[in-house]
Amino acid sequence: MKTSFDLLNDPFLNKGTAFDAKERRRLGLVGLLPPQVQTLEEQACQAYDNYQSKDSDIAKRRFLMRIFSQNRTLFYKLFSEHVEEFMPIVYDPTIAQDIEEYSERYVDSQYACYLSVDEPDCVEWALANASGGRDIDLIVVSDAEAILGIGDWGTNGVEIAVGKLMVYTAAAGLDPARVLPVVIDAGTNRQSLLDDPLYLGNRHKRVDDETYYAYVDDFVRTAERLFPHLYLHFEDFGRGHAATLLNKYAKTYPVFNDDIEGTGIVTLASILGGLNITGESLLDQTYLCFGAGTAGCGIAERVLQEFVDQGMGREEARRRFYLVDRQGLLFDDMDDLTPEQRPFARRRSEFADASKLTCLEAVVATVRPTIMVGTSTVHGAFTEGVIRQMAVHARRPMIFPLSNPTKLAEASATDLIAWTDGRALVATGVPSAPVEHAGVSHEIGQANNALIYPGLGLGAIAAHASLVSDQMISRAAHSLGGIVDVTRPGAAVLPPVSRLTEFTERIAVAVARQAIDQELNQVPIEDVEAAVRATKWVPEYADAL
Repeated sequence: MKTSFDLLNDPFLNKGTAFDAKERRRLGLVGLLPPQVQTLEEQACQAYDNYQSKDSDIAKRRFLMRIFSQNRTLFYKLFSEHVEEFMPIVYDPTIAQDIEEYSERYVDSQYACYLSVDEPDCVEWALANASGGRDIDLIVVSDAEAILGIGDWGTNGVEIAVGKLMVYTAAAGLDPARVLPVVIDAGTNRQSLLDDPLYLGNRHKRVDDETYYAYVDDFVRTAERLFPHLYLHFEDFGRGHAATLLNKYAKTYPVFNDDIEGTGIVTLASILGGLNITGESLLDQTYLCFGAGTAGCGIAERVLQEFVDQGMGREEARRRFYLVDRQGLLFDDMDDLTPEQRPFARRRSEFADASKLTCLEAVVATVRPTIMVGTSTVHGAFTEGVIRQMAVHARRPMIFPLSNPTKLAEASATDLIAWTDGRALVATGVPSAPVEHAGVSHEIGQANNALIYPGLGLGAIAAHASLVSDQMISRAAHSLGGIVDVTRPGAAVLPPVSRLTEFTERIAVAVARQAIDQELNQVPIEDVEAAVRATKWVPEYADAL
């Protein structure tokens, strides 16, 4: 049993000024705290007042991170009461600055696990030390090669794993003592980090693939052995590794890649929400993606699977998909296609003048998409010319500029609504205020993966699922896409972040039921809703032992 300073320095057990007089005497805390005893509610009110006094988003985030490091219960009490307000502060976009400055501002580990490819014999040791004897249900792991829209940040990328887990707990109620953020330091190719005397990661370029894959494999197998019911979430792995790792483990362990699958699910949910508004069929749509990297290809594959699930043959469905990257429309004779791009590459013989399809506007004019997704990180790529060209042939064009932060977005919601005379159904990768046009207030859905991955994870964990199946993912998308008010002019294609905790549980129940239907649950479950509720943690202080 921890007492005294050890107790105050354990964020999972610390109650700060909420330790009552009896607890203070019994646990050696007399004289270590101010005499006034506060309730959790009083602490949260005081902390929120302090939060509001900060003059910038980054200052607000750093204030919240201090609370997180000291007292998890208080942090999540605050977060649960201000989910919509805190989401862009504790995670994207504000987290980007803290990642860039992580080494310079390092204070403590936040109970993360730091794995180094230079110490291949220490994987089990490191995981055991970081978990500290706790049972772990969920690991978010990143190698930080492709952080958000800011790229390779080495060990600094541990913040992305920490931030992702914050959202899991705030949205899905996963116990913060049963999750573990992990960063795999395989080196970095960012020269500014290698030259920075304060950088805390390995000071060498990223290792070769043979060394890399062997190390990651050791990590995955060790983590799954140490934590038998582990749900493993891959985050911000690079374009060359992400799909390979997902494909390697998806049929063996319950694993999930947010960049490939999460973005795909929330984009599919946006499409399903849009179709609920228009009354149209998915099978009548033509899909174009600008930005054919990990996220772009992952989204396309997820939407393609939905075409197949709704009865269209896979090859026929592929003919509805067009991927555009920096070289223009992807053709099958290009020698630089990735394995994920190749299935979507088109034959030049399909087009009267394929040589002209090197810019987005020319492609849009030729293929006439009804759905256009942006994952390019090219600011302003969806120009007025591109959008007006699309709107000529699409009655209610679905346009989703998903790149973030704002400085990387393909277009603003305001411009998209204006250039389509209010006909566009828009979801953006960053929060957007409602757009007023011709007397209608258009709500803009935020295609934030946080709308989907907490519920998917909660459902899989509650069901003790042995795998994360395509059907479980599809059920999650349909659950989210069905929460649309089709009767209101200007309705958003996605529900707002303000309802995150509400629909996360709905998604979790649907996912858990699907797991049970497929006999993927590793323990008997009679009442799915009860199993989901039992998995959730509530930010309340327990009586001190």
